[in-house]
Amino acid sequence: MKRILYLAVFAAIITGLMACSVTFNLGDPTATSPAPQITFPTDSPTQSTQPTAVIVLPTAEPAGQEITVYFMDENRFVNAIDPYEVAVTRTTTNINLPLAVLEAYFAGPTPEEYNQGLRLLSSGFTHVRQLTIENGVARVYLGGTCANNGAAYSVANLIMVNLAQFPEVSIVKIYDENDSNLDPDSPYSSLPYCLEP
Repeated sequence: MKRILYLAVFAAIITGLMACSVTFNLGDPTATSPAPQITFPTDSPTQSTQPTAVIVLPTAEPAGQEITVYFMDENRFVNAIDPYEVAVTRTTTNINLPLAVLEAYFAGPTPEEYNQGLRLLSSGFTHVRQLTIENGVARVYLGGTCANNGAAYSVANLIMVNLAQFPEVSIVKIYDENDSNLDPDSPYSSLPYCLEP
């Protein structure tokens, strides 16, 4: 009985295979039908299903150098307490430190420093157009329009105090917006006419 059952199952399998028209290519070199191609789905390089992580690295900032800048202390000036200038610190990346100090001066005190009484005394000037230092002589060319009105204490005092901290400066020549200086060739510090008291 078992044998009949096995034969029946075997016959059913054979009949099923023939009905499906399954052919086997065992690699016969004379066979004319091409070998089946098997392909697997792949991701297109332009269509990524993975999220892209963007890493932003910090850029290297130039190292700053601390400089000293002097402003007029209005409280000391009003009460005639000498010196009238008070030092604060700034950080600069400018390698020309004397110029960096003058630029920081014309940028003025911070709001906190202003509340403490520090002032930018400009005498009408707004910036430094040019600064040269040669053989101990600093020549400062100012921009803006001079409006000192004969004051004895002016922007010249602050410029001289700010530049006095540099050993390479022994004489300061200040020029107005018209490149004028009363004594440009003398061996002494000198001012434009408009800053004379």
